[in-house]
Amino acid sequence: MAITAAMVKELRGKTGAGMMDCKKALTEADGDMEKAIEVLREKGLAKAAKKSGRIAAEGLVEAYIHGGRIGVLVEVNSETDFVAKNDEFKQFVKDIAMQVAAANPQYIKREDIPQDVIEKEKEILRHQALNEGKPEKIVDKMVTGRIEKYYKEVCLLEQPFIKDPDVTIQDLLNQKIAKIGENISIRRFARFEVGEGIEKKEENFAEEVAKQINS
Repeated sequence: MAITAAMVKELRGKTGAGMMDCKKALTEADGDMEKAIEVLREKGLAKAAKKSGRIAAEGLVEAYIHGGRIGVLVEVNSETDFVAKNDEFKQFVKDIAMQVAAANPQYIKREDIPQDVIEKEKEILRHQALNEGKPEKIVDKMVTGRIEKYYKEVCLLEQPFIKDPDVTIQDLLNQKIAKIGENISIRRFARFEVGEGIEKKEENFAEEVAKQINS
């Protein structure tokens, strides 16, 4: 069976294993996703799933300031203080702070979004679809698809990583858990932007942050 890039990406997201390891596992499993996961687990390359339920109460608080215009504080937890001092863990926390600055997520995961906010968004999306002249019978399906896009925009874990858009923050988190060998949890963040909430000339500071990171 031909192994596609989409299959490799899906397996990578589920296990946190490396891209080549995922491709090899899928080839060995003849494209069967569940068997490929088993192959990776047998080789000790899929550790994230087992470790994700363990308590993480150590970690770091990281601050990131961009040009005096955007400021971010994030708390990322690990199981031990030893890992919190690890350079790779520190870099991950910095990357998360920069992600928040550039992509401006509103929540960590979709489960954090209040139900009334979701219902209001669905109502807006429904009216949009009707105003576009879409038939009533397909509007609900369109709303379902568009709300998924909304989650990817506002939920940190579902956003594409600014340094590698082919990887989501959840994928990145899984990779770090598998590599470092401890559960890691992004607990909370706060983002401040100069003049936020005040009517002013439109300036895309988030885009400016992303350009600086990718340059």
